[in-house]
Amino acid sequence: MAANSEGQPPLHPHLRRDKDGTRLIVKGKPFLMLAGELHNSSLSSARYMADVWPAMKKQGINTLLGSVSWEQIEPIEGVFDFSELDKVILGAREHDIHLVLLWFGAYKNASSIYAPPGGGRNILDVVTPFSKECMEADAKAFGVLLAHLRVFDIDHSTVVMIQVENEPGILGDSRDRSSLAEAAFRDPVPETLLHHLADNQHPQFTKRFSNVPQGGRHSWEEAFGPGEAADEVFMAFHFSRYFEKVAASGKAAYPIPLYANAWLNLDNLDAVDSSHAPFVVSTAVVAGGSGPGKYPSGGPCAHVLDVWRFGAPSLDLIAPDLYFHDYEMVCKDYTDKGNPLFIPEQRRDEHGARRVWLAYGTYGALGVSPFGIDTGPEAVGREYRLLSQVKDFVLGAPPAERFGFFFDGVLDPSIVEKPWTRIFGEIQVTVERAFVFGKQGPGGGMIIRLADHKFLLVGYGFQASFKSVKKGCTFTGILSAKELEVTGDGNFRQLRVFNGDETRGGISLVMPNEEPDYGDVPIATSIPSRTAIAEIEVYTLFEES
Repeated sequence: MAANSEGQPPLHPHLRRDKDGTRLIVKGKPFLMLAGELHNSSLSSARYMADVWPAMKKQGINTLLGSVSWEQIEPIEGVFDFSELDKVILGAREHDIHLVLLWFGAYKNASSIYAPPGGGRNILDVVTPFSKECMEADAKAFGVLLAHLRVFDIDHSTVVMIQVENEPGILGDSRDRSSLAEAAFRDPVPETLLHHLADNQHPQFTKRFSNVPQGGRHSWEEAFGPGEAADEVFMAFHFSRYFEKVAASGKAAYPIPLYANAWLNLDNLDAVDSSHAPFVVSTAVVAGGSGPGKYPSGGPCAHVLDVWRFGAPSLDLIAPDLYFHDYEMVCKDYTDKGNPLFIPEQRRDEHGARRVWLAYGTYGALGVSPFGIDTGPEAVGREYRLLSQVKDFVLGAPPAERFGFFFDGVLDPSIVEKPWTRIFGEIQVTVERAFVFGKQGPGGGMIIRLADHKFLLVGYGFQASFKSVKKGCTFTGILSAKELEVTGDGNFRQLRVFNGDETRGGISLVMPNEEPDYGDVPIATSIPSRTAIAEIEVYTLFEES
């Protein structure tokens, strides 16, 4: 985001990009969204939200995602009503909670149920993105909304980002078959799009589309292949152009960060989190789909991200809704070419909550947002309350100086689990499940390098060992290890000195589960840390040459 005409940073929320990644800046400071998405209708009522705010605050949640619908703010064409939305924003402001508004305009989950009544009848299915009238009306309403937010909120930055529409695309067919769409499909592919794709190809794009011409006059099927392949790229281009019209209208009024979210595709079970496979097979529509139309065709899936980035440059990022897919694979897909990671929807249970460590720690997520948070925040609240204590370290550490990890439930003893590893300078850090005389349990956490040989460990259910990879090093040992607690003024102080069982006799620093299962062995060596925050410094010894 560029500075204003006087060379000062913008006053409104914005993204700051540099060599260390992308940060959301709120009131002049980096802000880490410890977020949750509300149920669809929760934010429509300030009275309903009155009991929700304190419950969310108690769980360490500092940002809530909730819808503002076209039908609510413009019930009669040209007549806008922001009274209820303003009450909601004031409620969030009172409880020091930020908002990401979800614009439910013409598209929500590949349908048009939130568009206002038109022509004396309700729209029951989906509006074609080729409708100029709908596009202009949607863009106008969105622009009026953001103009209102600029006046009502710029001095407070309660609203920090806005999602444009929700999970767009076509279900039930690979492309729009309306007369407007058929006419557009007969036109050649814009040559500017082909030029863009020649230099910008996501790894998932290259897997799906081969021999795409770099220019010239070509039909969609000539350029991208027959049938569904051409249909999906065609729809992605025109949906992105629709979104650009809406987003540009909003940006002109109030240039806070805007994004679009994706209902992900599911081509095969290799892309599924292995623990979800049985469920996904029986509910493929929920998990994605094996072809365009089974998932929303034209939506911003990874393999058409390049098309979306070309078609909708006013969007600051594209965000995946991530429930059943391989979590790290999706994080990689949606950080390609510097796309900032934000996960606006994911599982809210313990399985999903553990994975936020990977998103924040390794992939520098702006935020992660489990869905349905107002009726189930406890699991993610455990992680957020801990993350809130170390958020300044997370925000201050470059990507190369931190990484996150997780361990799911108790494993089958026949499975050999691969540890998480990362090299920081000359020190290799290896993270495994926490040792216990009994049954291994789940875990999750993050490691941040503070100095050459000093590390901050945050989390539970893991143990970390350290080894120099520098030539000639014969030994790497623990110089000091201590548990830290946060004081009332937000600083750290030492609580305990760790040694003995807590360092496995100097082998590794153990961050046990909150409730270790000792099984049949009555030796309680794995006593949980009180704070789940520790600092360790290691030393190295070298042979004399």
